[in-house]
Amino acid sequence: MSTGVPEPGVAQATTKRYLPWVVATALFMEQLDATIVNTGIPAMAISLGVTPLSLKAVVTSYILSLAVSIPVSGWLAERYGSRRVFMSALMLFILSSVACGLAVNAPMLVAARVPQGIAAAMMMPVGRMAVVRTFPKGELLRAMNFVIIPALLGPLLGPTVGGLIVHWLSWRDIFFVNVPVGLAALWFGHRYMPDYRSDTRTPLDVRGLLLFGSGVALLSWLLEVFGEHTLSTTEALGVLLLSLSLLAAYVWHALGWPHPLLRLSLLLVRTFRVSVLGGFVTRLGVGGMPFLLPLLYQVGLGLPAWQSGLLMMPAAAAAMGMKMVAAWMLRRFGYRQVLIVNTVLVGCTIACYSLVGVGTPIAMIVLLGLLMGLFNSLQFSSMNTMAYADIEDKDTAMASTLASTLQQMSLSFGLACGSLVTGFYLAGLPQTNAPAVTSAIHHAFLTLGGLTLLSSLLFWTLRPNDGDSVSRGES
Repeated sequence: MSTGVPEPGVAQATTKRYLPWVVATALFMEQLDATIVNTGIPAMAISLGVTPLSLKAVVTSYILSLAVSIPVSGWLAERYGSRRVFMSALMLFILSSVACGLAVNAPMLVAARVPQGIAAAMMMPVGRMAVVRTFPKGELLRAMNFVIIPALLGPLLGPTVGGLIVHWLSWRDIFFVNVPVGLAALWFGHRYMPDYRSDTRTPLDVRGLLLFGSGVALLSWLLEVFGEHTLSTTEALGVLLLSLSLLAAYVWHALGWPHPLLRLSLLLVRTFRVSVLGGFVTRLGVGGMPFLLPLLYQVGLGLPAWQSGLLMMPAAAAAMGMKMVAAWMLRRFGYRQVLIVNTVLVGCTIACYSLVGVGTPIAMIVLLGLLMGLFNSLQFSSMNTMAYADIEDKDTAMASTLASTLQQMSLSFGLACGSLVTGFYLAGLPQTNAPAVTSAIHHAFLTLGGLTLLSSLLFWTLRPNDGDSVSRGES
């Protein structure tokens, strides 16, 4: 993909100075929305007359629509330009947030979350692609970390703001917070978002979109409804076989199509493959934590929403602090060593949450939150930047699209698996039974922690100098 007419001199310097703020503001809005919603799930369940675990659709529908829609974002950016796609997505996100706040029942809320996810699918990969195209690889780690630091204010403020809003106002108001943040992002985007696009137009891979989108949607839907036992074993196996067949058909289609929706040949690049696939498995373990922790604090431990929100803050604060030293650690130890050791630490920390109970000192919970934030932050910084170490400039848009798609799929599946595992360990007991819920969530933490530990094996395939073009500016 060509960049069109490059911005010379002062204009290019201005873009490099302010573009990270444009992307960070949009990411801040997305992260603020996600963390506020997680904190408000129990209050929403009471208001709408449903169980907390059944409201996982409010979160999974958003993440699923992200995963299904992200592949189209690369084609849209190439056809219509990164600036137009990014700005349109911001406006859709604001409008769908208002629709979420006006929903009167669970199905309406889930329906409003779908366009919100579609909008986020346009913003995230297009913004990341713009950053990768603007900064040379030697400056990419610093630029990406700068983008993430302001975006981490979302998780820092989200649980607390969400808890206070739920405690003092209505859960509906948590969605209206996106409006002023979105307007600020629109202002930044209008002034500083560059307009990258392709000089040659390629047709949209409609067949690939139908195969991939339907396969992912069926698989995620199966994970959700299977936990509520609405399908027989035969029906569940049939849906599973159909979804896997659709995804396999897409792989076959993509390998022989000249302009596939997702160019799977990029997985032949070792650093990209390990980053994306290793990150996929890692996020399966981490993906359920934002949903399970508020349930543990509010349902299991009986804490009010605002206290639950405060307990989510240490992780976000520690994540911001880690961004200050992540570049030094990667430069000093290299991607291979950092990812192998840190993945083990992430898995152990998740498993340690199984020790949190009614009598656990608050200081211990805060310490676990700090450790989780530190290790997760280093993990995501490492995986997200190493992916582009050996990707050529012409392939950055497709690489960003493919990486973002698999990331969101893993988060969606991780969230569904976390809920499914919790429901399995709950063994049909009522979700109002606090000791039973606590025990089920504890077992889920052990399961997710073990899965994360296994993902560390994938990073052993890296070479000691892999990623040096990003961490050390070496070619």
